[in-house]
Amino acid sequence: MQIYKRGKIWYLDYCVNGKRKRESVGRSKRLAESLLAKRRVEIIENKYFDIAKFKKVRFDKTAEDFLTWSQVHKKSFRRDRSLVKNLMDCFGSKHLYQISPYEVEKYQSVRRQEVSAATCNREVACLKRIFNKAIEWGKARENPVSKVKFFREDNERLRYLNKDEIVQLLKECAPHLKPIVLFALNTGMRKSEILNLKWKDLDLQANLITVTETKSGDFRKIPINSQLKEVLETIERHPNCPYVFNYKGERIEDIKKGFNKAVERAGIEDFHFHDLRHTFASHLVMGGVSLVAVKELLGHKSIEMTLRYSHLSVENKRIALEILSSRMPKVVTKSGQKCHKIDTNLSQLPPGKSGENNTFRKTIEE
Repeated sequence: MQIYKRGKIWYLDYCVNGKRKRESVGRSKRLAESLLAKRRVEIIENKYFDIAKFKKVRFDKTAEDFLTWSQVHKKSFRRDRSLVKNLMDCFGSKHLYQISPYEVEKYQSVRRQEVSAATCNREVACLKRIFNKAIEWGKARENPVSKVKFFREDNERLRYLNKDEIVQLLKECAPHLKPIVLFALNTGMRKSEILNLKWKDLDLQANLITVTETKSGDFRKIPINSQLKEVLETIERHPNCPYVFNYKGERIEDIKKGFNKAVERAGIEDFHFHDLRHTFASHLVMGGVSLVAVKELLGHKSIEMTLRYSHLSVENKRIALEILSSRMPKVVTKSGQKCHKIDTNLSQLPPGKSGENNTFRKTIEE
């Protein structure tokens, strides 16, 4: 085993099972020496043949195997299928060993010019999952995406419709789309949750929806209000389709095109279907509903996710402070005087823990 230089390029020269192998390294002699030492160890530990085996694995075949696995094990199969389609345009003809962190970052740079940071991150995350499965299946040794930094996402975006915009949007919705939009406005359910909803998930006697296919994996229950009850009464059940929203017995898989056209006709700017979820939550908070209740309805795992709506509850906070004011001792301050007149009945104060109200009572008397 040796290294040699031809022109300005260094090469490795070694034998494996009687077969001579040559590899070009580059202009660095130190790198060539390091790589030769690595090959020596790989041959001794019998890892060289694994490396040769990995070099035969194509991305397109691995992606197909991933989708077959996803269809059985994941609720987001349709989303995975869409993500893989975009990845195939770039990596489909490559072998796994050819996809380096540099190749992934180059994909990010190009893709970011076409889509949002969030969409780009979802695609790269899907690529990462494909490599993780390939490693589990013995088709790869390393995951190049693990060394790639994801884009920072703007999760603070909060776009919601006012009442006039809601009316205008509903006017422009096609007959099959309007019930879906009303469902989103009255439940805060995600698009996938609505389109996956089955009649067996509805209890029309108790007026409850059981959402089973959720993002978090935990089911939640949402009450059916009067408007939603009327919507459900207009939907006819198809005898051969278990899904609430279907077209001629086939589950409606996507409404993006029709929804975007309705938004455009309504003259509404910068609005996506997911923003209907924000609209639901925003009007609840502005109506005085507690953030805890909104959290449960949205299915958030932590209250921090719901706090983005807290700035909308100004009137609710004002009412809360007025309630506090009504419970406080009435203090009358006369202009130009240092003394304060306390108008309160001390006998009405309950004894607090560790005599805290006794201390308060003494302070007032003094």
